[in-house]
Amino acid sequence: MANSPQAKKRARQAEVNRIRNGGQRSKLRTFVKKVLVAIKAGDKTQAVAAFKVAESVLDSSVNKGIIHRNKAARGKSRLNAKVKALVLATA
Repeated sequence: MANSPQAKKRARQAEVNRIRNGGQRSKLRTFVKKVLVAIKAGDKTQAVAAFKVAESVLDSSVNKGIIHRNKAARGKSRLNAKVKALVLATA
């Protein structure tokens, strides 16, 4: 357990940040899942729209330090490949 005032404050801050980061991570997963659901349903217009939103959420998560930039890039790449495959398959 933290003994010094500085360590106690850092423990409080870490707890607040942990809760905030959990909410942000949940938001990120929700928007990625919306893209995957639209792809599975075969709705290309909704998939493209959901991908645009998810892309910005991924980028903002990187800026907030929730995920690493390479993880975001990998996620965007994989989602984009699935959306393109859907658009090409239904075209």
